Amino acid sequence: MADLGGPDDESGYRWLSQYEKTWEAIREDDEGSLQTLVDELVHRSKRQRVAARPGNVRLGMMRHLYIIIDMSKAMEEADLKPNRLSCSAKLLENFITEYFDQNPISQLGLIITKNKRAEKLSELSGNPKLHISTIQSACSKPCVGEPSLQNALVLAMQSLKHMPGHVSREVLVLMGSLTSCDPGDITETVKSLKNMNVRCSIVGLAAEMRVCKQICSSTNGSYRVVLDERHFKDLLMEHVIPPTATVRICLVLWYVIFESYCYIHVFSVIRSHMDNKNIKEFTTKGYFCPQCRSKYCDLPVECKVCGLTLVSAPHLARSYQHLFPLQQYTEVNVPAQIPGQPPWTCQACQITLTEKTACSCPECRHVFCLDCDIYIHESLHTCPGCTAHQVTVARQQPNS
Repeated sequence: MADLGGPDDESGYRWLSQYEKTWEAIREDDEGSLQTLVDELVHRSKRQRVAARPGNVRLGMMRHLYIIIDMSKAMEEADLKPNRLSCSAKLLENFITEYFDQNPISQLGLIITKNKRAEKLSELSGNPKLHISTIQSACSKPCVGEPSLQNALVLAMQSLKHMPGHVSREVLVLMGSLTSCDPGDITETVKSLKNMNVRCSIVGLAAEMRVCKQICSSTNGSYRVVLDERHFKDLLMEHVIPPTATVRICLVLWYVIFESYCYIHVFSVIRSHMDNKNIKEFTTKGYFCPQCRSKYCDLPVECKVCGLTLVSAPHLARSYQHLFPLQQYTEVNVPAQIPGQPPWTCQACQITLTEKTACSCPECRHVFCLDCDIYIHESLHTCPGCTAHQVTVARQQPNS
C-alpha cells in the first residue's frame, strides 16, 4: 500500500505558512464587473506557463509516451464532474489531439490499471483517432477494485525498453486512488525506470502521496495534484511540450522521406489497415513508401515493412518550433482614446483595444490583445507583425 507522506521541500504545506489576503486583490472595473479581473488572472497564468518553457536547449523531439489511466473504484468520485473518469477521458481526448499536433513525429500508447492488474489498451502509434476511440470505449466500462501502480509501470517499461536510444521515453500516470496494491517492492521498479532512462510523471486527482513524489523525483518527472477541472487541463497541457533531453540520449542520423499524396490506377489495401479486421478498404490513393511501395493513409508513419519514416514538411516545422520558442511580448498600458485620433487596434484580429493592458512584440513593436497573445504563443508560434514585415521587405527587393 502507498502511504501518505509529509513534505520533502523546505516550504512545507500551504496551510502551515501565513495566510494571504487574496480578497484584497479583487477589484471591480468601471462597469462593476469582475470578468475583467478573471480574464487578466487567466492571461497571467498562461503567460507564466509559456515563459517557463525552455528555449535554445536540447529537447527530446521524438517522444514515446505511455499514458497510464487509473480505473479503480476511486475514479467514480464526483469531485470532478460528472466523475473523475469521465472528466479525465474528456480532457485526455483534447490532450491527445494537441499532443500529436505539436509533436507529429512522436508516438503514444494507453495503459489502464484496475482490480490490481494492468492492461495495455493500445500500442505505441501516431494515430490520434485510434487512441481517442480506445479511450471512449474503455471509459464506458465500470471501475472496479484498486490500482496497481507497479504493474502498470512494469508493463510500460517492458515496451519502452526496446525503443532506440535517440528517442525520449516517457510515462504519464493519471492517479485517482490513494492506495496501490503492488506485488513487490516498487522501489526496485523505480530503479529500473531510472536505469532505462524512462521519465515518469504523475498527475494526482485526490491528494499528494509520498510514493508518487519519490517516483517522479527519481526519474526527473513532475508530480502535481489537480485543484479543479481547469487546473487539471493546464497540468495535462504542460506535457504537450517536449521535455529537456537527458545526457544519455544518443545522437544518430535519422532517415526521413517527405512524401506526397499520390494516385494510382490499381486498387490496393492500405498497409496500416491490414492489422484491423474491421477495415477492409481498397483505394487508389494514399502515401507510398518509395523504398518498398507500401501504402499508408496518414502521415507521419513508420513503414512497417522497411522501417523508413514518412513525414511531411509541416510535421518537422511544427516540431522545430519547440527548439526556438517565440519570445515573450511585453505588457503595455493602453492609453485612453483621444477624440479625433484613431484608437489602438490589435495587429492580429483588428479589434479595438478596450482593455487597459495589451502586449507588444519587442521586435516589430506591434500591439496585440491578450487573447491573441495567448493564441500566438500557444498555437501559432510566430509573430504576425514580424511575418508581415518580412513579406513586405521580400516584395520590395528586386528580383535577382
